[in-house]
Amino acid sequence: MNDPVKSLAGSAVLDAIRAKREKRSGGIRNIAEVEASLLADIESFDLNEAERVARGEQLANVGGMADPTLSFPEIVPDGVSRDIEHGNAPGKPADPGLFVHSSNLLGKLRHQAEERRRELDSEMVVRSAANLAIDKTLKYVFFYFHDLVQQLNVVKPAIERKYTAAEDVAIGGLVWQEGFADYRTQPQSAGAMVELVSLSCQFASPVLIDVERDGPAVDRLRNSIFDYGLQFECKEYRNKRGYLERADFRIRGEIAISVRWRADFTNGAIVIEARNLERLGSTRMTLRPQAVDQKLLDQFGGLLLGLPNRFRELAGR
Repeated sequence: MNDPVKSLAGSAVLDAIRAKREKRSGGIRNIAEVEASLLADIESFDLNEAERVARGEQLANVGGMADPTLSFPEIVPDGVSRDIEHGNAPGKPADPGLFVHSSNLLGKLRHQAEERRRELDSEMVVRSAANLAIDKTLKYVFFYFHDLVQQLNVVKPAIERKYTAAEDVAIGGLVWQEGFADYRTQPQSAGAMVELVSLSCQFASPVLIDVERDGPAVDRLRNSIFDYGLQFECKEYRNKRGYLERADFRIRGEIAISVRWRADFTNGAIVIEARNLERLGSTRMTLRPQAVDQKLLDQFGGLLLGLPNRFRELAGR
């Protein structure tokens, strides 16, 4: 409802109230008539018509915006550019390609980016060839290891090697028990290349080794054989004050061997990580994929079984 209507209705109501207070004749009747008139106005009020009237009044006042002291930004249609440097009038079509190619800085950067792309493409080709060589070599290693452990699991040969845990702790008379070969590949999204080949096996001897240690030597031997993964029992003897005086160790003749041939794709090499292979403890060495052939793997088999071999000599080629 617009303001004139509200004002008219308000005046009528005020007049009726004032008449009632002054006790004019017919006041109650006048109030009832005003109420009835107001209800009729509300029912017949057209909201759409009121909006049209308000919009007409707003458009009538737009002329007030045409103030010469006010400035507004110039609106330029799409596809039309302004010459900012020289202040050319709008309407001249721009040529983005000509504008970009005329830049000396962008030209230099474009040339450098092209050279770097060629370098990266060349490096990628070399790296891909090296990665494929590693993948192929490790597949070859896995098939060899898988066949090797299958035969050794049947033959169960004696191991021509003694493992020394201390000066008076040497485990010998070992026999092959069981071996297993496995491999792991990269995720499919990374190329699914073979990245790891592993061989694990168990040697055992029926001989039990009994060793005695005193004082601080007890913990030294205990930590040592624990790090090597040996199975043992320990009986401690303490004095009345709880001080450890000595201990008797019984060490089982069981040796667990693990060998991992791991791909080093970054450096284009193969890393061999072994535990209890040639001796108790861990060893690590690196070789080129091109050095791996039938002869080297046969020499590795001799190294595993404690036989005379030239594995390290051939691995250094």
